[in-house]
Amino acid sequence: MKLLNDQIKGFLANSSMIRKMFEAGIELKKKYGADKVYDFSLGNPDLPVPQSVQKSIENIAAHSLEPFAHGYMPNAGFPQVREKLAKKLSIEQGNEIPMSNVIMTCGAAGGLNVFFRSVLDKDDEVIVPSPYFVEYGFYTSNFGGKLVPVESKDFTFELDLAKLEAAFNEKTRAVIINSPHNPTGQIYSRAEMEALGEIIERKSKEFGTVIYLIADEPYRFLNYDGAEIPSVFDVCTNSVVIGSYSKTLSLAGERIGYIAVNPKIENSAELMNGLILANRILGFVNAPAMAQRIIADCLDSEADMNVYRNRRNLMADVLQEAGLEFTMPKGAFYFFVKSPVEDEKVFVEILTKHRVLAVPGSGFGKKGYVRFAFCVGENVIENSRESIKNAVAEVKSSN
Repeated sequence: MKLLNDQIKGFLANSSMIRKMFEAGIELKKKYGADKVYDFSLGNPDLPVPQSVQKSIENIAAHSLEPFAHGYMPNAGFPQVREKLAKKLSIEQGNEIPMSNVIMTCGAAGGLNVFFRSVLDKDDEVIVPSPYFVEYGFYTSNFGGKLVPVESKDFTFELDLAKLEAAFNEKTRAVIINSPHNPTGQIYSRAEMEALGEIIERKSKEFGTVIYLIADEPYRFLNYDGAEIPSVFDVCTNSVVIGSYSKTLSLAGERIGYIAVNPKIENSAELMNGLILANRILGFVNAPAMAQRIIADCLDSEADMNVYRNRRNLMADVLQEAGLEFTMPKGAFYFFVKSPVEDEKVFVEILTKHRVLAVPGSGFGKKGYVRFAFCVGENVIENSRESIKNAVAEVKSSN
């Protein structure tokens, strides 16, 4: 008897390598002990929330017996939360964003699904620079769309604008960028962004359709060297920003995010109405009430970026000492390392043998590389030094 549809059966057969490695880590930790396993597989922030979040939660709890304290609200979110967030985003993005152009979502993942549900028709295409966050493929196919990966420049992972331009056709509906980038840590320059925006504007006119530029920005605050992160609102009229507080406030499990729509979009109110409707009919209904209230109280707080910066520098030292090649990440909390052997899955298997967990680059659409997530304690990074070095030596000696 058939229990699942063919699409989900296919997804299960090719399920996320990130989760596979995470689950392998659970078994290794049972066998060897958690302190003897060095898990760089999952981008799960380990830093505690800022003290302001703790105070906000205590305040919310103190008022939990009031009527509708945890009730429904307008589908776009609490108006007072949207108003505060719009003011914050206006400063961050360098563009005046009214409250009416902001919707609260169940994380950035929820925001992306809401957006694609609102704008994609069957067989529409979404271009993404490769490597890319693997879930993008699922999110687009949820609504009959097709993800079109386009190779970035090798090793540096800057945008290959010529290849991107060649990928556009009459079915192109959106381009999605992620900067700071998962899995490479790259931050796209203003020159790259302006050139991409110009391509989108030109192709929109050529094909007589709206092509959106989507900025997926959960890592925006993790910018280690003060690089400019240009707003997509500056470079493309039909643009949206989708973000979350999973990393900024270490609230990954609370699933709180947002969509901000460029007010320069012609009839942006129509797009907003569609997003608000999609938020409801997809079953999200509202972003979590408690999480929204936390955000309103803590918009000016952030997890300690210096902790991540120190980890980045230590991880770079460990990887360099092992003889691995990489481009130093400018943001996020990942290293995308060139595999010392052509088939990076072989390297990942040997790393696992040495109790080091990392994710094959093919899980992000880029073979020959391996991702290490450094959102772990410095003791884990330091203690992994010999294991990584030994794994590299073993894979090199066997080839």
